[in-house]
Amino acid sequence: MNSILKEKKGNTLFIKLNRPESLNALNSEMLFGLQDAFRDAEKSEIRCVVLTGAGKGFCSGQDLKDFEAEKKTFKEAIETKYNPLIKQIMKLPKPVLCGINGVAAGAGLSIALACDFRIAVESAQLIEVFINIGLIPDSGSTFTLPRLLGSAKALQMCSTAERISGIEAKRLGLVNVCVQSTDVLITALNKYANKFEKIPTLSLGIIKSIINKSFNSSLDEILDEEAKMQDIAGNSSDYREGVSSFLEKRKPIFKGN
Repeated sequence: MNSILKEKKGNTLFIKLNRPESLNALNSEMLFGLQDAFRDAEKSEIRCVVLTGAGKGFCSGQDLKDFEAEKKTFKEAIETKYNPLIKQIMKLPKPVLCGINGVAAGAGLSIALACDFRIAVESAQLIEVFINIGLIPDSGSTFTLPRLLGSAKALQMCSTAERISGIEAKRLGLVNVCVQSTDVLITALNKYANKFEKIPTLSLGIIKSIINKSFNSSLDEILDEEAKMQDIAGNSSDYREGVSSFLEKRKPIFKGN
């Protein structure tokens, strides 16, 4: 059984973690498979990515048995398996949607937080579990979590390993949408994927890049970046289509370039 499943529907690439017997705990095969899948997502015909987990959970984090068997240092494992993946997700100039159908813990939560748009079921459990085994959050959690929650709540989650339900995650801003069941989650993911793959992908990729830069930039730097990037967006075929469709009073047909 493949630990990563990929399926292209229209212009959306669906990626599924597929170790349901372990709540999709991450082993080496899965992590390198995810890196390969996100390289596929760079292809020009892909305009949206949806990441989900098989079975009753999204991802329970690192498979500790697999880690112990490999005998790599933590630094080696993080730098070869996790950090490249997080960079792929966050730097991909396309929307990445995450469906959280159950537990998202440890590095599994880090991967979910690296995505751009998260939909969770009400019963989902988002947990920073690292502290329970004497470790610190990695795979970008100490970057994304305080930006989403603020430093006080981020520290609370990381130091207490408290469980955040899907409902609470929506209230806190950790997820964008909360739904009642897995069936509704799948419907919602398809709905939003269909929406995202039809918007001007080039513009969205630029927006994603500038927002990520904004946390470590001055106002002047961001104003300069906006001006430079607006020139690129303004010379795109999607801009010309947007203006034409507005003047012609019709719905635009964007192609992502």
